[in-house]
Amino acid sequence: KMDLPRKLALNALYKIDQENAFSNIVLDEILNQNRDKLENRDINFISELVYGVTTWKLTLDEIIQMYSKIKLRKINGWVLNILRLGAYQIVFLDKVPKSAAVNESVNLCKKYANRSSKFVNAILRKINKEDYNKIDEISDQIEKISKKYAMPEWIVSRLLSQYGKEKTEEICKNSNIKPNMSIRVNELKTTKETLKQELEQRAIEVEDGILGDFFSLKNAKNIVNLDLYQKGEISLQDEAAALACVCLDPKQEEYILDACSAPGGKTTYLAEKMQNKGEIIAWDVYQNRIKQVEMNAKRLGISIIKTEVKEAQEYEEKYKEKFDRILLDVPCLGIGVIRRKPDIKWQRKEEDLAEITKIQKDVLNTCCKYLKIGGRLVYSTCSILKEENEELIQKFLENKNFKLVEGDQNLIEKFEIKKEKNIGIQLLPNEKHDGFFIAILERIQ
Repeated sequence: KMDLPRKLALNALYKIDQENAFSNIVLDEILNQNRDKLENRDINFISELVYGVTTWKLTLDEIIQMYSKIKLRKINGWVLNILRLGAYQIVFLDKVPKSAAVNESVNLCKKYANRSSKFVNAILRKINKEDYNKIDEISDQIEKISKKYAMPEWIVSRLLSQYGKEKTEEICKNSNIKPNMSIRVNELKTTKETLKQELEQRAIEVEDGILGDFFSLKNAKNIVNLDLYQKGEISLQDEAAALACVCLDPKQEEYILDACSAPGGKTTYLAEKMQNKGEIIAWDVYQNRIKQVEMNAKRLGISIIKTEVKEAQEYEEKYKEKFDRILLDVPCLGIGVIRRKPDIKWQRKEEDLAEITKIQKDVLNTCCKYLKIGGRLVYSTCSILKEENEELIQKFLENKNFKLVEGDQNLIEKFEIKKEKNIGIQLLPNEKHDGFFIAILERIQ
């Protein structure tokens, strides 16, 4: 008899690996197809296995390689993922007895790659929790940090040169913790006090967030299925992302552009801050992504967002100097949100950096022309690499029509900000929020 949760986790991991698919999408698919056969604790266990193995893949491979005479790239895909799954349970999950982890892995192997079941059995029997500490003996600093925290070497080496050893280890460590969940109160529909009571009635523990209209949730699962979410009283949003909107500081009756808007978390927050008065133009490249913005706005009772499928880097004369405020939440490598999307580590490559920074520059150089004199523009990314952030803004400021503005210092200090040469606001990932960069620019002439 084969254990169903482990079997489903293995199928998800194999698919993620073979098709370069996103773990959250594959996991949702597999859970939805099997919901009727699974209890809640099974669903939680499958999620833990899939996210855990995806997060720690590089480290697990290092530990497996300690005992495998065969190079990992020569091992069949099913077998390698069975080994990772087993190793993850042995090294990282205290609640699973080692014997169960080994036996269930061997059972899986009998079904998916029968010839290798002795191989799997032999390796997993040798692996133990202490193997993780052997990584500390690696002498090369980049390799050691990379394998200890399962962070690709190219990212580690950039972080080291930008942040130094201590900060780099902290960033890598915080990129592996389970993300907290923050929710935003929709003040068009409810108040913070009312909402707090409604959440507590549903046995959801809340704490105040960093920002006034946010809560941090302790034990919530499946928020999107909650009636309060469907009625549009709350949104899911990380507070670092929300800070970009606070820094834009939109006012009622203004004309605002959100040039890279999907799925609409920031667009709708701007509208809530404007009390649904004024107008927001929202662009995105893909029709199906624009649909998400429209659906979010509808759910939240927002009517001032006008959407358009459009590339933000293509100049359009009719928008010249038209907007009071502009939000540019540009595409980025996403190195600040790895704790939410661990696939980013394996899907991004160093050569993507040149391509993405070109898009970022083009969007900024085009859209800045749409800002009125005296208007404010916020440039933001969910990345923590200087190339996408400080360096890019520094270069942009050679354009003498713009100046950098300090944000509200009291607010910014509530987030633990590291001050560096003061080009923008760089948040690093921690227990409370994602890594994020924000630069506030004003047009002076």
